[in-house]
Amino acid sequence: MYTLVYSINNEKNPKTVYINLTNACTNSCIFCLREQKDDVCGKDMWHDDNYTLDDIITQFKEFANSAEEVVFCGYGEPFLKKDMMKDFCLYLRKNYPQIKIRVNTNGHANAIYKTNVAEEFKKLIDSASISLNAANADDYNEICKPKISNAYEEMKKFVTACKTAGIDVTTSIVTGFDNIHDIDVNKCQEISKNLGAKFKIREFITNGY
Repeated sequence: MYTLVYSINNEKNPKTVYINLTNACTNSCIFCLREQKDDVCGKDMWHDDNYTLDDIITQFKEFANSAEEVVFCGYGEPFLKKDMMKDFCLYLRKNYPQIKIRVNTNGHANAIYKTNVAEEFKKLIDSASISLNAANADDYNEICKPKISNAYEEMKKFVTACKTAGIDVTTSIVTGFDNIHDIDVNKCQEISKNLGAKFKIREFITNGY
């Protein structure tokens, strides 16, 4: 069975556990780890989405006793497997109510489904880390290479939608991934503040995890 659930640094009793729902994504970010390698800490991240909720649960149970936070992340956009994600959130809420749930997302969900996905996940996820990645649409399009139109504005709208749904939001940017793109960190921080979100700078990891 391919990797659906994993931890960073091969911890035996990790507090944070990651869920690799899909390899599909509406972005092709030039800094994405999947462009560098096929694995995270030796676990192959590529799969064909041909799995069940029971498969996720089986792999999660290896980490369940120590987990304090579950993060939907992996090698794709988690919301592209929205229904599976929701089912696993419901499983966690029922069986492990003490565990915090976060999603790392590009923020395109509402644009993809043409509905308020953030509201659907109200009380199912505690927090969202949304990839801001640039201070304007032109830079975003060059860095993230989105497959949907108006992606930058749609991402910002999703930040607002999550905030309205009571989800704690942090926007993030990645710095240090090449010598071409000079990201305006201060402008990104200002945008995040105006959206009512927290702000995080993620340094590019050359060889990944």
